[in-house]
Amino acid sequence: MKYVPIPIAMLEVGRPLPIDIWSDTGQLLLKKGQPVVSEQHRDKLHAFNASSTPGDAMAWQRAYERMVHEMLRDGVDVQTIAKAPMPSRIREVDYVVGTPLSGGWPDLQDVLRGILYQGGLAINPLSRLDGIARSVLKLMAADADDALFRLFQMLGDNSLGYCSTHALLTGAISLLTAEKLGLDASLRRSLLDAALTQNIGMARDQDSLSRQNTAPSEWQRKLIAEHASLSADTLRNLGLEDEDTLDLVRWHHQPQSMDALPRNRMARRVLATADAFVAKMAARKTRSPLPPIAAAKSIFAGTEGDAANVGAAMATTTGFYPPGTFVLLANGDTAVVAQRGTRANAPWVVPVMDKNSMPVVQYICRDTNDPAWALVTPLNFQSVKIAVSADRVQRARSRLPKA
Repeated sequence: MKYVPIPIAMLEVGRPLPIDIWSDTGQLLLKKGQPVVSEQHRDKLHAFNASSTPGDAMAWQRAYERMVHEMLRDGVDVQTIAKAPMPSRIREVDYVVGTPLSGGWPDLQDVLRGILYQGGLAINPLSRLDGIARSVLKLMAADADDALFRLFQMLGDNSLGYCSTHALLTGAISLLTAEKLGLDASLRRSLLDAALTQNIGMARDQDSLSRQNTAPSEWQRKLIAEHASLSADTLRNLGLEDEDTLDLVRWHHQPQSMDALPRNRMARRVLATADAFVAKMAARKTRSPLPPIAAAKSIFAGTEGDAANVGAAMATTTGFYPPGTFVLLANGDTAVVAQRGTRANAPWVVPVMDKNSMPVVQYICRDTNDPAWALVTPLNFQSVKIAVSADRVQRARSRLPKA
């Protein structure tokens, strides 16, 4: 049998283990229910390359992901979550084999966040990352507007955890931009894989930074500067062999590096631009988020060459007002963008709050090309204090005439 290494550093001393622990050669080291009794005991587990069966490994990983989700839901501080050990209980449902990642974007976010949080200690992550990427491609192909809508709405909700939302939205925008630029399907897949994992070397710290009230410390600035290389090294150590993905991750903050692979020049620029675009639209305790058009201008203005081409492609494919973001209409209504229009500056919108700040009861898609529903200005997420139903927006879109 092939055994899967366990995250030994995440085992709590004195806490019963929910699975049998084996050496990588098949020797039973600990029975289910027995604890790690000391730090010296932990060192011995390291020496024997402590492992588990693949089924136990996957179930334990699912239990960990659920634990992290519940802690975030309950408002537990990210620093506390970062120190949480592996759970001591695995539910029967965690052993369900072959459960597809078909629950939509929130489920993908949960699974991805668990992998990113564990970093180099993640259990059998490559097959799970492949499943996430395949699901992203399927959802994007089915309805890119709905994908952008749900991901931009998730970006405005910091309680969900920032790192995995950033990764998924960066991946979605990168895919659309790369397709517009004519990059081949194989490179687009490597680009998506890189977007999902580019920050695996600092995922927990990325969430902490998004919530802290002060500027980054000297140690945090050092981590930010080094995280691209750290992420690439982490992925290689986990067994990733795709040189294009590793190149994109390692150089996503230095897309013009002479040490990077020449064949990925344009893809690196796409990833770097999408990464910066999403980051500028995300809220921080130390600054307000930028509306999409302001974020785009701050990145694209005055660029030329590859940067200008990527900026134009990204603006065209996402629109100046992407689905899921908010706008103010000429009649005083606040609306959420529901679907990209035929022009980048004229999307379809759903009014959600009238000029008197009262919720709009019936969701109806409106064309901002119509002067009665003309768009005046974008709004950032913090300025709109109303819950929006993605499913109701989707139903409103379904009533639009088919192109």
